[in-house]
Amino acid sequence: MISGYIPYGKHNITESDINAVINVLKSDFLTQGSLVAKFEESVCKYVDSKFSTSTNSATSALHIACIALGLDKDDWLWTSPNSFVASANCGLYCGARIDFVDIDPKTYNMCVDSLEQKLAKAKKGGKLPKIVVPVHFAGQSCDMAKIYELSKKYSFKIIEDASHAIGGKYLDKLIGNCEYSDITVFSFHPVKIITTAEGGMATTNSKELFEKMQMLRSHYITRDQRKMTGKSEGDWYYQQIGLGFNYRITELQAALGISQIQRIDKFISKRHYLKERYDSLLDKLPIIKPYQHKDNYSALHLYPIQLCTRKSSKDRAYVFNKLVKNNIGVNVHYIPIHRQPYYENLGFKKGDFPNAEQYYNNAISLPLFYDMTDKQQDKVVKVITDALS
Repeated sequence: MISGYIPYGKHNITESDINAVINVLKSDFLTQGSLVAKFEESVCKYVDSKFSTSTNSATSALHIACIALGLDKDDWLWTSPNSFVASANCGLYCGARIDFVDIDPKTYNMCVDSLEQKLAKAKKGGKLPKIVVPVHFAGQSCDMAKIYELSKKYSFKIIEDASHAIGGKYLDKLIGNCEYSDITVFSFHPVKIITTAEGGMATTNSKELFEKMQMLRSHYITRDQRKMTGKSEGDWYYQQIGLGFNYRITELQAALGISQIQRIDKFISKRHYLKERYDSLLDKLPIIKPYQHKDNYSALHLYPIQLCTRKSSKDRAYVFNKLVKNNIGVNVHYIPIHRQPYYENLGFKKGDFPNAEQYYNNAISLPLFYDMTDKQQDKVVKVITDALS
């Protein structure tokens, strides 16, 4: 990394993490050993879900979650336009049709009022979604109790895309417990709250969905005699009884995850400290700070600000470039999915989801990570202050 560079996000690796991985390298199993199941159990215990299935990415977890819930050709999947493309692509992988629900301009999450209106209209047109994927943007939960209530009225399944949100809480319960959803998906990418280098996980309280996802992530191959067609030919024997994928994580990744999750609350506590500091230091600048709903305790994966262009002559590009020139690795989350060329070729266009577009036009994600120092944060704030003066 460039000397003095401040990234927008960064993993924290300790000697304990390194030793956990080294121990696997010295062991008999680098893959398909006992640590994957142990990691899954540690996440279940932490979030209070009954089952979990680890994968090589959150994208893979979203994909198998969709298949497990029966998403098929010409079904509809709805999600938020303010997300990474994987939240929608998982539906396309299944041959489904995609639509979006605009965001709440305060939380940047799926707007429940817009969802309710869209569902009522879709019912009249016979185009209700089979699956809705609310995205817990920046680590803050969507209004899941209300979405769950709508799911009962309109008969859709729910996958929480909590890629940003492990360790966050909704109504004082940890995200991932699946009280208001069928499946919750986490990401363990290096800039997320905890990391397995790359990796993801799907939690659920349904044994049936769990068993399907376990099979789907490993070629849909079984050595279980009870699931086979016909009699086993011996201890070596296995059968592929469906079409699955190679979406497994390794023992190395699981070992790192087991080590990391032990520090998750510490990681999030530091992020809240930095968030409160940003809130105070940026208070008098012409920006909109991220809003935190009273029902939520955010995991704070991101600290996204919006520039108030009506109060300043400086636009987003100017401020962004000033930060980059000062060795500060800011980012923008996200270009609305429907504005990507691939999705525009599917028929989406500018103006379809105005709240997501308005947010994107003025958004900058400021650096936020566990090892960030007060001095680094002061530098970020000074550069923004100078750029806006």
